[in-house]
Amino acid sequence: MRTVLVTGPGGAGRTTVAAATALDSARGGRRTLLVSADAVPGFPAGPGPAEVTERLSYARVDSAAHFRAELIELQDRASGVLDLLGANRLDGEELTELPGSAQLALLHTLRRAADGDWAREGYEVLVVDLPPLTEALALLTLPAQLRRYLRRLLPRERQAARALRPVLAQLAGVPMPAQWLYEAAARKDAELASVEALIEDGATTVRLVAEPGPAGEEALSAARTGLALYGLRTDAVVASRVLPRHSADPWFADLAARQEKTLDHWHQEWAPGTPVHESAHLGREPRTLDDLALLADGRAPDDRAPGRAEDPWWTEDAGDGVIAWCLPLPGAAKEDLRLVRRGDELLLTAGPFHRILRLESALRRCTVSGAALTDGVLRVRFTPDPALWPRTQ
Repeated sequence: MRTVLVTGPGGAGRTTVAAATALDSARGGRRTLLVSADAVPGFPAGPGPAEVTERLSYARVDSAAHFRAELIELQDRASGVLDLLGANRLDGEELTELPGSAQLALLHTLRRAADGDWAREGYEVLVVDLPPLTEALALLTLPAQLRRYLRRLLPRERQAARALRPVLAQLAGVPMPAQWLYEAAARKDAELASVEALIEDGATTVRLVAEPGPAGEEALSAARTGLALYGLRTDAVVASRVLPRHSADPWFADLAARQEKTLDHWHQEWAPGTPVHESAHLGREPRTLDDLALLADGRAPDDRAPGRAEDPWWTEDAGDGVIAWCLPLPGAAKEDLRLVRRGDELLLTAGPFHRILRLESALRRCTVSGAALTDGVLRVRFTPDPALWPRTQ
């Protein structure tokens, strides 16, 4: 299944572009599903998936309903513990969703589209309207992070000792985790793995939407760094609300000239690998399917889009036995980089973006002896540890 993840700065029109992309895909003959947490003018109001046009369906993410359902299910599974503690259960009507529930609801929706009940509908294209840019990039790394937490907090190997838990509980003087907790963790891990596989699939790309101007240019520059850090590919940059050029009105012409300057910079920065498309300003908010069709202008998802590649790290011989581990980070600033070695992992921060990378076996036997950012490439130097590296005779 071809997946397009649409995001951009808040207010840039990413929901509109996502809807236009999905409509264009459906009119091109492919069965398409649009997922969004926001309402789309002219689309059904229900949770869906509901049919919009032939071959196009729309599903709106209901984070409040998802939060209530998850918490009630958790109460049911932990009923024995809650009854033992004399706890009063919460009713669905009194539950108010907590911060972070919207992100979890969106991940749950992606799982349903990837291999859940919606997958049986046979969608060929999935278009996802993601949150604003920084939140979206954090969301795309959330499945891997949550799986890492689950593995650390509830290691699978401990499940084998479930028969010893009553004895261990007596020795330790504290209750040991119940089997249902491990089963719930395994179930969540499988769901997160499904979403992680969708994000990392070779047919998944990110489509960036921004209004040409200083704010949009700054946001896209930061996004290049985050996308490179996470190994995600961008299939297009969509410049939204582009004004007509060569206006006779001086004030209007000045605004158009500023946009054109930004567009020229985007073409230079992103080309040739990533095309920059211009979406014209309609002079009004798009309200109908015909308006969306005007904005789409034939930019349906390309089946041949590359999607996520392998992590773009490579190693170089830095001399004197030192190994340089290299990662391209276009747009990164030296003062925004943080690097921490923790055991077999490397914790890398680039501005607001974070990633934990597991070291290759050879690098685990080395110490980090320095790092440098040169021409948009971060080079981390590893020096072999004599205590761990095999000695040559």
